[in-house]
Amino acid sequence: MFRLGLIVNPLAGVGGSVGLKGSDGEATALKALALGAEPKANLRTQQALEPLTGLDIELITYPGEMGEDSARIAGFKPRVIGTITPGHTSAEDTERAAREMAKQGVDLILFAGGDGTARNICHAIGDATPVLGIPAGVKIHSGVYAVTPKAAGDVVAMLVRGELVTLADQEVRDIDEEAFRAGRVRAKYYGELLVPEEGRFLQHVKNGGREVEELVLDDIAADFTENMQDNVRYIMGSGSTVQAIMDHLGLDNTLLGVDLIENGQLIGSDLTAQQLLDMTEGADTRLVITVIGGQGHIIGRGNQQLSVELLKRIGRENIIVVATKSKIKELEGRPLIVDSGDAELNHQLSGLIRIVTGYRDAILYRVADY
Repeated sequence: MFRLGLIVNPLAGVGGSVGLKGSDGEATALKALALGAEPKANLRTQQALEPLTGLDIELITYPGEMGEDSARIAGFKPRVIGTITPGHTSAEDTERAAREMAKQGVDLILFAGGDGTARNICHAIGDATPVLGIPAGVKIHSGVYAVTPKAAGDVVAMLVRGELVTLADQEVRDIDEEAFRAGRVRAKYYGELLVPEEGRFLQHVKNGGREVEELVLDDIAADFTENMQDNVRYIMGSGSTVQAIMDHLGLDNTLLGVDLIENGQLIGSDLTAQQLLDMTEGADTRLVITVIGGQGHIIGRGNQQLSVELLKRIGRENIIVVATKSKIKELEGRPLIVDSGDAELNHQLSGLIRIVTGYRDAILYRVADY
């Protein structure tokens, strides 16, 4: 029988939809909840557990929102260890859970969170026990996460069935959230975790730094500007490629947030998920997004403000993807990834999608259906 440990950081990613760009610390999480954010880590955990139902697994987890709730909803009868204070879990709880599960001799620890959670687990157990992350945070720079929750479950299922899966050390990286909220990315290496390495399902470490191909970025911006339509609201996603468009238009930009423009004017800056819904209600709307270098995500990394409701309202045909060809080449043939949290929407957005790569220059590239 495969012994699976499960740890959920219940507040992972709670700051994303309300534009806080992270969830580290109790004060940030409480602020996010006060702004109307809804925790989704347990839902994403349930999605990861779906491929595991019916397999020969003993699931060991922490109480309530730290794993037990998700496990029971997914149909498991988990063995619950440890204690928590419901509604007030912390990094210390995550570290304690990891240490206790390692002592229990689990074959793998499956955990839901972001880079902060990966740091906690790395600090607690290092690479002594194999782990795999379910992406649930705002910051996912580390190489220890599956590309989607379902992909995490698929990898674990391969292990349970005894399929050949390589184990390899992957980097744990995290950024300074205060600098991140100010528009600066300061990533730091914190160690390595031992992770089942399956190329289709495991994300790569995010490539940092600004794109230096200034002429290409200018061409992309010129193409977009030439094709802008009057009385259409454009949601401008995060990232340096979209920033180049905003610079071309002479508009202030939230590098790591989401802005809204219409008729060449900035009408909303660093908007939350609810503000985007409110400000685009009944309006002809387009969404402009780019590709995360090295990872390939276009939805679900750094732009949780783009809610499922908003994406369904906009429609696939009104999504404009912009990226340099060098950024696409970094993927080495791997597909783009949509991780919206809604399997039906992920499927609807899969397939070939047009990417603007220069002035009157575009390519078709595949979006995976994970």
